[in-house]
Amino acid sequence: MSKLIEVQEYERIDGPVIAPRDRIKNFNEFHKHLSLEDQRLQGGRCLECGVPFCQYGDTIGAMVSGCPLHNLIPETNDLIYRGAWEQAYHRLSITHGLPEFTARVCPALCEKACTHGLHTEPVSTKENEWNIIEHAFNEGYVKEITPEIRTGKTIAIIGSGPAGLSAAQQLNRRGHKVTVYERSDRPGGLLRYGIPNMKLDKRIIDRRLKLMKGAGIDFICNVNVGVDVTAEELRTKYDRVILCTGASQPRDIDAPGRDANGIFFAVDFLSHVSRHLMDMNYDHEELISKQPFNFGPVKGKNVIVIGGGDTGNDCVGTCIRLGAANVTQLEMMPEAPAARTYDNPWPEWPKVKMTDYGQEEASAIWGADPRVYQTTVKEFLKNEDGSLRSAITVALKQELDKKSGRISMVPVANSEKELPADMVLICAGFCGTQSYISDGFGVKLDVRSNISTEDGKFKTSVDDVFTAGDAHRGQSLVVWAIAEGRMVAKEVDEDLMGYSNL
Repeated sequence: MSKLIEVQEYERIDGPVIAPRDRIKNFNEFHKHLSLEDQRLQGGRCLECGVPFCQYGDTIGAMVSGCPLHNLIPETNDLIYRGAWEQAYHRLSITHGLPEFTARVCPALCEKACTHGLHTEPVSTKENEWNIIEHAFNEGYVKEITPEIRTGKTIAIIGSGPAGLSAAQQLNRRGHKVTVYERSDRPGGLLRYGIPNMKLDKRIIDRRLKLMKGAGIDFICNVNVGVDVTAEELRTKYDRVILCTGASQPRDIDAPGRDANGIFFAVDFLSHVSRHLMDMNYDHEELISKQPFNFGPVKGKNVIVIGGGDTGNDCVGTCIRLGAANVTQLEMMPEAPAARTYDNPWPEWPKVKMTDYGQEEASAIWGADPRVYQTTVKEFLKNEDGSLRSAITVALKQELDKKSGRISMVPVANSEKELPADMVLICAGFCGTQSYISDGFGVKLDVRSNISTEDGKFKTSVDDVFTAGDAHRGQSLVVWAIAEGRMVAKEVDEDLMGYSNL
């Protein structure tokens, strides 16, 4: 059968997904694989475009279109179609060292730019990648490169999230001695403590860490750089330092009653649940039944999630698994259209309504999407003991500022409503790197409180100190953090050696 026939006759088929009412019984991953033969045919749907926007990874219409890692997607799709799974893995590995993470949590920028998506369903590039890397692990193809010759250069990486892991992997392969500092009890950063287990099983992180440690990368946990060890000590001890600390300063809600007991930042909530799940050796039943959390059990509570992004959705899914009586998700912005509008053509990122797993689960249980659009909290009401009782919400409308030309969301008069609330989770985004890190190293910040560098560069205002990931670009995607980790590694290598073969 020719590939042309594959393209013309085979529709997109995704791997099976466990139904919402079944998957909420635990914190396991719920996406399943197609057979290798079925996935092979999905690779055969690729058109091998003359201009493959799927691998472009740059700005079109003020938003990124295609893969920031510039994975050579038509090549890997063709290898899948030919059944050359080992070759497909090695092709993917040239541009991407951590595909098991993006294959699970990336929103698939590549698929949104796929030429197939102009008229029909895009190629299932994300699932192709997932099958490539998991087949490679199962067959023993995945090896972490251990350099035969060491350069004698030492590098400290602060933060073990996707940017830190990506930079460490590349620099170690080059032959430098890399030490990664992590303030939490386990490495992984955002991957481990910002993403729930049902999206990324933490044992997948441990599988990769075992290889990285075996290749000579050192991980030092429970050390908060800037508190337990000073910036000056690290700069004296190591030839270069890379700040991959993330944009970990959560944006708060300024409303009366904010001090009520029962209001938490989403990142603290998700981290707490993940930590207990790992401490309980992934015993989902025990976690759900006992709920030994500092904030008390979620079961039976009315929960309001403030924020409509990925983190808000993760909070919805987590609260459902913990038995919340009800979850309402508030979004400041208007509901997006169901399909592209005329001013949002392919291959721009589609500004359309997207429903994720948490919202699907809420709809399956309670019969309605949990999202309430163009709404925010005006005030929190407390009981006499200081515990949260309810939230006063207010509707918002778009209004054009004639001076600045910007559209802002402003309250609608007399639109207040009272919602019962035993718990509120704030997912309002992040405000850049935490000040004790930037102050400790003395690095300059940009107007968004991110660590500043020259455009397209990763060296900070301080000699021998570099940065990458969310600390550098602000809150963003895992795939961007991994891409920046690779780019900063090359820049550091050039700075140390005068050239780079990364």
